[in-house]
Amino acid sequence: MSYEVDSRIVEGMSTVTASRTQSPAPARPRARLDWRLRFGALSLVWGFSFLLIKVATGGYAPFQVTLGRLVFGTAVLGAAMALKRERLPRGARLWGHMTVAAFFLNALPFSLFAYSELTIPSTLAGICNATSPLWGMALSLVALSEDRPTRVRVAGLGLGFLGVLTVLGAWQGFHGLDATGTAMALLASLSYPVGWIYVRRTLAGTGRSHLSMTGAQLLLATLQLAVVTPVFAGFPTHVHLVPLLAIGALGALGTGLAVLIQYGLVAEVGPTTAQMVTYFIPVIATAAGVAILGESLRWTTPVGAVIVLAGAALTQVRRRGEA
Repeated sequence: MSYEVDSRIVEGMSTVTASRTQSPAPARPRARLDWRLRFGALSLVWGFSFLLIKVATGGYAPFQVTLGRLVFGTAVLGAAMALKRERLPRGARLWGHMTVAAFFLNALPFSLFAYSELTIPSTLAGICNATSPLWGMALSLVALSEDRPTRVRVAGLGLGFLGVLTVLGAWQGFHGLDATGTAMALLASLSYPVGWIYVRRTLAGTGRSHLSMTGAQLLLATLQLAVVTPVFAGFPTHVHLVPLLAIGALGALGTGLAVLIQYGLVAEVGPTTAQMVTYFIPVIATAAGVAILGESLRWTTPVGAVIVLAGAALTQVRRRGEA
């Protein structure tokens, strides 16, 4: 599954981004790769994450997959921190808030997506992931008083959830879908905006480096899964090579490297453009699931996905003057 972060929170947590808004940016060396190539790479990595989860759960228990994913992801961010000579943030209160954020943004959704793909196709899990902006819009209207609803955004919310019903084939009585697995995937998508809102209220604007904050967050999520996994899943008794490679790619690429690419995009091209990667993920996840895993595709899936993405896009439309 993809690790998504609300772009406004990225800005608030990054001292680099904040400093650019206060004073002219100094001349910087040209990036090695054009941002469009990195945008495409991020879309592919996150889009293929659902396929990797499906492959990984074919050999390991969901909690084991999630723990392995977090270990590899944390290792990548730890290496990046070492190269940049950054240290983990300090402060008991700060770590307390990051523990909650790690649960809602990493430990819980990663685990739910892994469990969901035991019974639902990776294509459906990828489309469920695209509902995160819809959940975020709905929750922000209640939890964030500064996010005032507009007719366009409310219409987008309604359209998006109509798309969800289309994907699930509601008028056919949800025939052929596993209710538990689908519910887990939707709850995973809901967990992200819950975490975003919590971070926005407690951690945004702390003046800490986004790299050190995210590294600490993944470390805390890893510790959470390290406690849970032996109790509920035990330890693997056999080594399954292909699923193990899938876990490694899911963690190192889909979690660690993807976060680094995303923050770089936000800093270079702005949050609005960087956030558009969300709309490519379900397309790639669906194509990968059908082409590589041979998953079946009903007409309601692509049609509903288009409606979901259209609704999600409308929920991101803001008034003039809004950040």
